[in-house]
Amino acid sequence: MKRKGVNSQIITLILVVSSISWGISSSLVPLFEGIDGISGVNEIESRPNILFILTDDQAFSTIGALGNTRIQTPTMDGLVTEGTHFTNAYVMGGSSPAICSPSRAMLFSGRTLWNLENQGQYGFEISAAYQTLFQVFLENGYNTFATGKNEPGRDGHFARSFNHADKVLFRGMTGSQYRLPLVSFSPEGDYSREREEIHTGTHSAEVYADAAIRFIEEQADSEVPFVAYVAFQTPHDPRQAPEEFQAKYSADEMVLPASYLPQHPFDNGMLQIRDEQLAGFPRTPDEIKQHIADYYAMVSHDDFQISRILNALKRSGKYEKTIIVFTSDNGLAVGKHGLMGKQNLYEHSIRVPLILVGPGIPKGEQRNHLCYIYDLNPTLCELAGIPVPGSVQFKSMADIIADPTRQHRDYLYFAFMYWQRAVRNERFKLVEYSVEEKRHTQLFDLISDREELHNLAGNPEFQQEVADLRELLLGEKDSQNDGNSTSEFATGQGTAFWQTYLNVKTSEVPQPSFEN
Repeated sequence: MKRKGVNSQIITLILVVSSISWGISSSLVPLFEGIDGISGVNEIESRPNILFILTDDQAFSTIGALGNTRIQTPTMDGLVTEGTHFTNAYVMGGSSPAICSPSRAMLFSGRTLWNLENQGQYGFEISAAYQTLFQVFLENGYNTFATGKNEPGRDGHFARSFNHADKVLFRGMTGSQYRLPLVSFSPEGDYSREREEIHTGTHSAEVYADAAIRFIEEQADSEVPFVAYVAFQTPHDPRQAPEEFQAKYSADEMVLPASYLPQHPFDNGMLQIRDEQLAGFPRTPDEIKQHIADYYAMVSHDDFQISRILNALKRSGKYEKTIIVFTSDNGLAVGKHGLMGKQNLYEHSIRVPLILVGPGIPKGEQRNHLCYIYDLNPTLCELAGIPVPGSVQFKSMADIIADPTRQHRDYLYFAFMYWQRAVRNERFKLVEYSVEEKRHTQLFDLISDREELHNLAGNPEFQQEVADLRELLLGEKDSQNDGNSTSEFATGQGTAFWQTYLNVKTSEVPQPSFEN
C-alpha cells in the first residue's frame, strides 16, 4: 500500500523500542534548530520516519558503554556515544508472569497498568477505544510496518495499526530460536493461527533484521514517511545464539553479580514460575555463570543484527535524518537475588536501557530523570507533530530531551500481580510484599546501593523514609486505580494485595547475606 507523499524533506526517526503522534511544544524548538523546513512550532514541513527497535528481556546492565566491561555491544555503545541515554528508565511492572505483554500494551496504548482493559494480558486485544501508537501514525499518512514479536493479541489492534508486515510472531516465546511460527501481512487483517508458516534454519534475530532491511530498501525512494517496528524476541530464552557469538563468552570468565544468592530469602509469590525453573534450586555459581554467558551472547547477536539494520538505513540515504530510540520491554535477573526471571520489582528486572540519537538530540549526554519507557508514546507524538490521543496517560519527555534542567517525575510507582508493589523517588525505593498472609518490606538507597544489597527498612535511622514512601504508595493505590479497576481481573489482583497489606500490621524485614 502506498500513500500520497509529501514534497517536504523526510526526517527519519528511529526508535529501538517505543512511541507516537504530532503537536510540537515550544520546548522542542531547540531540538529542530538547523533542520531545513523547521523554523518554529507551527511550521512542520518535514515528517519523520520512525524505526522502532525493541528487544526482549534486556536489562540496563547489558551494554558496554553503560558500565558492563565484559559484554561486547559496539552498536549499542555507538548509540550511547552519538546520542542521549537515560539512566533511570523503567517499566511499570505487570499483571501477568509474562511481563512483556502488559509492558508492550502500555507502550502501544499509552495507558497505565490498571487503566488498560485486560491489563494487556497475553491473548487479549487492546481496546478499540484506544488508538495505538502505530494506528495514530497510519491515520496521519504514514506507512506502518511490523516484524518480530507482537504481544498482546493477534487480530484487532495489529490489523488497525499496520499496513505492511512481514515475519510476525504472535506468540509470547518459541521453543527454539530456529523454529518460528510466523505470519505475513494480510490486507484483510487475518492473522489467525491457520495462516502461520513454520520458518526454520535461521535465527529469529536474523529473520527479523532481514525483514526490516527489505522494508527499508523498499522505502528508499518513497516520499511517504514510515514507521518500522522491529521487535526482537531475544535475549529472551531459549538462550540460543549462533556459535560465533557463543564463542565470545566463556562461563569460566563470567563474574557472579554482587547480588548473587543461591535462593531468594523469602516467598515473593513467584518462586515456582517457569522462568525460575530455568536453573536448579538452590542456584549454583557455575550454573549462573553459564546462564550469564549465554545471555550475553544473545545480546551481542542482537547488537550485530541492529548494526545491519542501521547500515541498510545508511545505504537508503536516510540515516543522517534519523532519530534513533533504543530500549527493551523489561529486564531480567539471571541469578541476582537468587532469581532468574523478571517477575519482581528489583532494579535488574524493571530498569532498562533507553537511548535516543539523531538530529536535535544532544550527543554524548546523559539524563538521570525518572521516567517510564511508556513516556516515549507522547514524546514521539511531540517529536513528529501529531496530536497526542486524549486517552494517553503517560508524560512526554520532550522537555527534558531539550533541556536537562527541566523536571519530569518526582517518583515512580510499580506493581506486580497480587504480591508486590513499590515506589521510588530520587534516592530511595520501597518494595512491599503481601504473600500468604505475610508482609515483607524492603528499603533501598539507590544512590549508594544500586545493586540493592542492603535492606534499610529495619534501620531506625530510615523510618521516616519508610513512612513517607508508604504514604506515597497508599496514595498511588487510588490514583493508579489499583484494586478499583473496572476489570474484574485487575480488581482481584489489587484487592488481594491490599487486603493483606492493610490488615496484617507486622512486616518482616529480610536481611540476606551476600558473600561473593
